[in-house]
Amino acid sequence: MTAWAEVIGDPITQSKSPAIHGFWIEQLGLDARYEARLVHADGLADYLDARRGDADWCGCNVTMPHKQAVLDFLDEVDPVAARIGAVNTIVRRTNGTLVGTNTDMSGFLEPVMGELASRHLFRMARVLGTGGAARAIVAGLAEHGFTIVLAGRDPEKARGILDTLAPTGEHYAVQLDHFAGPTDFAFDDRSQCLDLVVNASPLGMRGQPALAFDWSHAPPGSIAYDIVTDPVATPFLDGARARGLATIDGLAMLVGQAAGAFELFFGMKPPRDRDAELRDMLAR
Repeated sequence: MTAWAEVIGDPITQSKSPAIHGFWIEQLGLDARYEARLVHADGLADYLDARRGDADWCGCNVTMPHKQAVLDFLDEVDPVAARIGAVNTIVRRTNGTLVGTNTDMSGFLEPVMGELASRHLFRMARVLGTGGAARAIVAGLAEHGFTIVLAGRDPEKARGILDTLAPTGEHYAVQLDHFAGPTDFAFDDRSQCLDLVVNASPLGMRGQPALAFDWSHAPPGSIAYDIVTDPVATPFLDGARARGLATIDGLAMLVGQAAGAFELFFGMKPPRDRDAELRDMLAR
């Protein structure tokens, strides 16, 4: 019998997860498959109930807008996902128990681990967005000593996320449009500091308006990180490159979080030595 997994969301046609997992399955020669499935919010409970009884179903990835909603329908949630308050991966145990976890945090941090291995006098991240992915990002950055400015359409929601996931330290919640207009703020010497500017929202995604961010708000030497994957080259990253800043695109986090899920689903590590080939395929 063929083991299989899938990704669920609404919408789902834009998902690159089937291409990623399918590439790894082919490279490893596994008798397995990975699919995409449209699941509406009012169908989550029925969907998961149906999957419990399928012994070949290994689990699913969860994308927008279900990362928090699925918590109500799981048998267990591991400590990482429980702390973040969002699930991006569900694993089915052999007895039909459904366990929620979160690989978004490790996937987000993976491309900046080299920077995090260095010592800094100060670390600051400007994070734009307050959805399920943003929760994982805030949790990961807080663990690594960042002062966080979290911007959202609802600053009270942003404040609640910070109070829950980054309860120590001095963090700030602001309106999303706080960064839309130019600033003449004179940044100090940032040579021994690490600054990240993260688009953790769907703004800039194909079919969505661009994120309004004026790059005068980014200190010199900042790293711009956009989790949007379609398109890979977003207006946000184009603006950062025009300022001469280093950039990280959404494929980095997408592949990183998928790697953690793949191992949970199929019991083996994906062939990460083929990442360059995979990225070329995904960027077409």
